[in-house]
Amino acid sequence: MTTTTTGDLHKIAMEECKDELTDYTVYDRLANRGKPVFREAFRKMAIMEMKHYEFWKKYCADKINEIKVSGLVVNYALFIRLILGSSFAIKYLEKKERDTIKKYDSISHLIPSGDLTAFNEMINDEKEHERNLAKEVEGSYLKYISFIVLGLADALVEIAGIHAGSLGIYNSTLITGLAGIIAGAAASIAMASAAFAQAKQGFEGSAGLSAFYTGFSYFINAVILATPYFLTSDKYVAITVSLTFGILIIAFISYYNSILSDDGFTRDFLQLAGIMLGATAALYILGYVVRIVLHITIS
Repeated sequence: MTTTTTGDLHKIAMEECKDELTDYTVYDRLANRGKPVFREAFRKMAIMEMKHYEFWKKYCADKINEIKVSGLVVNYALFIRLILGSSFAIKYLEKKERDTIKKYDSISHLIPSGDLTAFNEMINDEKEHERNLAKEVEGSYLKYISFIVLGLADALVEIAGIHAGSLGIYNSTLITGLAGIIAGAAASIAMASAAFAQAKQGFEGSAGLSAFYTGFSYFINAVILATPYFLTSDKYVAITVSLTFGILIIAFISYYNSILSDDGFTRDFLQLAGIMLGATAALYILGYVVRIVLHITIS
């Protein structure tokens, strides 16, 4: 083994010890909360992560006391579990395990021949982690996520467009806000009905819950986007704040979808944000033209 290889392995071992110890802490903390089926899965994974930590620490025993758990990673995993639920946390950790497998495959040439058997067993452990995590998600509420995302995405484009068009026509933030709420209520019912009909066509979950998630997420989005128009009479401030809320929601949707479906965050975010902003600009101009042509004034 060359000095360079030894140095590389020492550095990698330091990084892996930190990652494995951090993952152990995450799984150990998650094993103390949530549904029993999740707790048992997390407990088994915590034991495996500690085993992997023991494998790596022999390559950096001289600096093992310098290994510190990443509090940011641990707290983030606990946060998303608290806010978004165990199923989403599992999908997040499943993706993390997949990344670990790829990383291990890329450094296998650095492992001494005498440790390759144990190293390959560790890779198999990680693959088993991923399979177990994926299995735990089956049958969970995640089957309804597509309906929630549908409601959120459609509301962003449609309600932002309605606000822009109304603002262009009436030049009034109050009327614009009211138009968004009324249109949002009507559209949420229509979206819920469409989701119900769609779910009846072979969907394994509840058609009623699918309709509820779609309609509820749509209407809540409409309320959020309309709120700034009731808080100020300055139309530029109102539309800017409303669109900012829209961008933040798009970022959340894109991140959520990137975890659940393994799609890229940036592409989804830019596409949906571009559609919303483009529709807003086009409909404001259309509304303004209609106001000028029809000589609409609001006293």
